[in-house]
Amino acid sequence: MHPTETGAPAPTQTAPRDMADKPDLGTFGVWTTNPVTPEVAVAIERLGYGAVWASSSAPDDLSWVDPIFEGTTTLKAATGIINIWTSPAAQVAEAFHRLDDHHPGRFLLGIGAGHREAITQWDKPFDALNAYLDDLDRYGVPAHRRVLAALGDRVLKLSTRRGAGAHPYLTTPDHTAQAREVTGPAAFVAPEQKIVLSDDTAQSRAAGRAALDVYLGLANYRNSWKRLGFHDDDVAKPGSDALVDAVIAYGSAEQIAQRLRQHHAAGADHVAIQVIGTEDLVPVLTDLAPALQLSAGTR
Repeated sequence: MHPTETGAPAPTQTAPRDMADKPDLGTFGVWTTNPVTPEVAVAIERLGYGAVWASSSAPDDLSWVDPIFEGTTTLKAATGIINIWTSPAAQVAEAFHRLDDHHPGRFLLGIGAGHREAITQWDKPFDALNAYLDDLDRYGVPAHRRVLAALGDRVLKLSTRRGAGAHPYLTTPDHTAQAREVTGPAAFVAPEQKIVLSDDTAQSRAAGRAALDVYLGLANYRNSWKRLGFHDDDVAKPGSDALVDAVIAYGSAEQIAQRLRQHHAAGADHVAIQVIGTEDLVPVLTDLAPALQLSAGTR
């Protein structure tokens, strides 16, 4: 039991609204669904990326983080995201404190409500998010060390009121600009961006559609895209070319870097890059690093 856990309800934590209290994950990070070995983590750090994000398939005990920190000194890690319906807050908080005790300040906890289609007990997700945050408060997880998966305005506002900010997924620079407007300048905004390093448009769109297939069946993403101006035909499977081109960055390293920089120009503090179309991340990240003006020792 963490020392801050008591039988009494903890006061509701709100994140500090001081720019200096924002998480610092560097300019760009790496988002992945696969376990990151110590060797890959070292390569990512040496290239100048600031963080590794892991998908919701990561275990609740956060044991996937330890190999990332084994051979690195500055690389951060974050969850994108822990699912509140399937991951007990007590277990997640215990793992958070374990990591923070051994690697102070290097882990950021991302949580979210997941998708209605995949959750049998889905009921009032906004209330469930608040209740989960109450539990994290009780177990002593600081508000400024957690972010929320957020697409719409209501959860974006919650992310800045009760967390450090938001981790939007499968969005565009236009959404990043909207998120920044909603959350304000002191909130942390870290969108995910899928990329395909290929000049072959047909091949890139095919990889993009394969990656989007499951999300085209999820109402929260379809609704988010429609709020950005896409139509029913765009978000129906297999997804229009316009949608694929908007949410998947592809082309040369310079073309991809331009899209990633658009997120920063729109207000992102950090962009989590998800390489799709290949299991071998390091060569793609290596080719991309010079275009992002990354180098060893920079983040």
